[in-house]
Amino acid sequence: MVARKPYRAVSEIDPQALAAFQAGIRRRYADDQILEALRASAGRLGRSPTMKEFAADPGAGMHPQTVIEHFGTWNAAKRAAGLMPRRFATREELIGELRRLGDELGHTPTAHDIRERRGTMPSTSLYWHTFGSLATALREAGFDVVVGEERLERALVQGAQLARTLGRLPKFGDWQQARRVDPSLLTEWQVYRLFEARRGAWASFQFLIRERLLDEGAKVAEDGSIG
Repeated sequence: MVARKPYRAVSEIDPQALAAFQAGIRRRYADDQILEALRASAGRLGRSPTMKEFAADPGAGMHPQTVIEHFGTWNAAKRAAGLMPRRFATREELIGELRRLGDELGHTPTAHDIRERRGTMPSTSLYWHTFGSLATALREAGFDVVVGEERLERALVQGAQLARTLGRLPKFGDWQQARRVDPSLLTEWQVYRLFEARRGAWASFQFLIRERLLDEGAKVAEDGSIG
């Protein structure tokens, strides 16, 4: 019976042999193939994939470590693929993305513009948590922001958060009760006045909350309940 050779310690690995092995792995995929795999995975997920999500994606066809072997870091690969890293985005990077989008559109980016580019732009919620509001981020990026738009964006962020807490789209009374607990919420009348020129003002607000939740990947039933 032939005795099995003991496993060598990591410190005993021959650097040249390891480099040759890694080069062989890299030759299995071209950079363009890897970038396309990242973009395709983002399309299936509806957002920029994490390493864990990419590894669990059966359509990816490769391991995240293969991506890193080619591009040095996971985030460097995602940037090369035109995907926004979901973590560790600095204020400067976030501002830069807004300016780039503004140049592309030829006007001040809206929350809708950002959500339409999910996976290639940071989320509106990331801007909210980093800057306090999307409007503040837009101002820091040098854009003019209408006050009414800022208030509507704030109402929708708060509405989506309350809907997730309730498990359904909030009614007028739900908003009144929630504000007694959290005074940072806009008053129900401030929200109402955003839509007072439209018949069915609160229903219009609920509709926009529903659209926001759907954009964020939530499932909203016809009765307004959230899966």
